[in-house]
This record gives sequence, C-alpha cells and structure tokens, in this order.
Amino acid sequence: MPPVRTTREQWIEAGLRALATGGPDAVRVEVLAKALGVTKGGFYGAFADRDALLEAMLETWERESTDEVLERVDRAGGDAPARIRRAGALTFSSERLLPIDLAVRDWARHDPAVAGRLRRVDDRRMGLLRELIGTFCADPDEVEARSLLAFCLAIGEHFLAAGHGDRTRADVLARASDLLFGAPGA
Repeated sequence: MPPVRTTREQWIEAGLRALATGGPDAVRVEVLAKALGVTKGGFYGAFADRDALLEAMLETWERESTDEVLERVDRAGGDAPARIRRAGALTFSSERLLPIDLAVRDWARHDPAVAGRLRRVDDRRMGLLRELIGTFCADPDEVEARSLLAFCLAIGEHFLAAGHGDRTRADVLARASDLLFGAPGA
C-alpha cells in the first residue's frame, strides 16, 4: 500500500497554526513536517518553496476571513446590527481566525506585500460596515466614524488589559455595540 500523501491543504493548515502561534518566522518546512509527522520531501510536491506556502496561507486566510464570513453573514440574514455582530463574532471571536488575523497584522508591520493584502481585507470589512451602518444612519461622516470605531473596537479589545470595575468585558462590549449600532443620536 503506497504511503498517504500529505495534501497541500494540510501543509497550509499547519502553516497557519504555526503563524498564529509564532509569526511568519515559525513557518518552517522542517518544523511543519515534524508537526504533520512526515518528511519534508513531500512539501516540495505541494509547493515550489516556502514563499509559495506563505502566499497560499495568506490566500486561505483572506478567503476564510472575507468571502466565507460574508457568505455566512448573508446566509443567516437579519437586520444590520445583527449582521455586523455576526461578522465580528465570526472573525474576531473565532478560535481559528482571530489568532491568524492578529498574526497577519503583526506580520504586515514588517512586510509591505502582507500589508497590502491586509489593507485589501480591511477595506472589504470596512465596506461591509459602511454598507450596513448606512442602512440606519444617513450622515456619511457618522457612518465612517461608526465604522472606524466598530472596527477598532473589534481588533483593539483583544489588546486591552484594563478592567471595567464591577462590569464584565462582555457587558461593556455589548453596551459599546449598542452605542455604535443604535440609531443616530442614541
């Protein structure tokens, strides 16, 4: 019986796990092969080199964090605030996507090509926020401000170490969401 070949997707998934835990420097063929329990020779049947793997990882992250999230949000439906919350939860509360997203953000600080891809992803996310917030807020300046605040909140709350007195983080986030996605002037 011939040995089972490690698929391209398995290499990508192992690479994304390594990226999420250790950044792009942790994505090494030898380390990934060991994690997969295979020799590194099979890697070259799936990818020309490490750069090709990194590119495939970024393509997978972009697809999963934009196209697939937007598809799930559209399929579930609901009013604009519910759709915004669902998109945020799928992206920034996910045990899979959040660590990858944060690692890509850090990587983008040092790599212009990754920064360009991150900008494209963030532009799509901001586009969704603008579209949905625009359904209940007519002032374009307020739509832009609410979109920016919502996006900054979704990313930044993962870095904030401050406490909230006798309130839980979840309670404060829920109230912030109500303020951002409520009617203008609410």
